[in-house]
Amino acid sequence: MVFNEEIFKRKSELGGSIELICGSMFSGKTEELIRRLNRARIAKLKIEIFSPKADTRFVEDALVSHNANSIPSTPVDNASAILLLSSDVHVVGIDEAQFFDDELPDVCNVLANKGIRVIVAGLDMDFKGRPFGPMPAIMAIAESVTKLHAVCVRCGNPALYSYRLVPDEAKILLGEQESYEPRCRICYHS
Repeated sequence: MVFNEEIFKRKSELGGSIELICGSMFSGKTEELIRRLNRARIAKLKIEIFSPKADTRFVEDALVSHNANSIPSTPVDNASAILLLSSDVHVVGIDEAQFFDDELPDVCNVLANKGIRVIVAGLDMDFKGRPFGPMPAIMAIAESVTKLHAVCVRCGNPALYSYRLVPDEAKILLGEQESYEPRCRICYHS
């Protein structure tokens, strides 16, 4: 553990980082976030994971991927709560970032400037194909951006859109395969 503490001290002096994992629904964003956080755990780094309290699709105190992989998480009401709950950690994971308030990019910067590795996952576009929530701002300040693609259910090409199947114009509509399907650009617009 002494070795990891020395690395943490050096990273704190040098600054942390912000990593963004984005893409459409069913592209594996949460799966990739869980993978990265588990690797940090293997390295014996202290991690904290947060998700928006409003996302009630799965269990309240864990991130769950569509492949049924899970990792414990803390649901929070707003982005500023992450700062209060992430003291003395090496890595912070944030899932479903699109549902957080506009403070999230500032929170990510504060954490990274403290030497913390921040890994954020979320939808980059809403069902209308427009930038979603604080995601564009996080994309702009991130050291690295990983854009994942699902498979278009219509033609099999890479899908970057989350097509809404139900007639509801609300910007936020929690749902899964009964409400959304991944589509490529051509199938989304046709």
